[in-house]
Amino acid sequence: MKRYYICILTNKNHTVLYVGMTNNLKLRLEQHQSKDNKGFTKKYSAHKLVYFEKTQYVNNANKREKLIKGWRRQWKENLINDMNPDWEDLS
Repeated sequence: MKRYYICILTNKNHTVLYVGMTNNLKLRLEQHQSKDNKGFTKKYSAHKLVYFEKTQYVNNANKREKLIKGWRRQWKENLINDMNPDWEDLS
């Protein structure tokens, strides 16, 4: 069974939130933390996994990622707080 993950990454001061989707969470985290990464997560040092959820359907994952990306920051924080109230690195 295939699994897809929706994740939220942040930096050490929790000033930015990055929402993404992948079918290989471990590999995607390694890519974000790589010195070769040139995207948003490198620019803002968003390497700390504070939230994730999984589904077996890629369409559901895509819809959920887009939904969460459109949310206000407070709603994203509430989602994180429900799963990970101390904002610990889940990776």
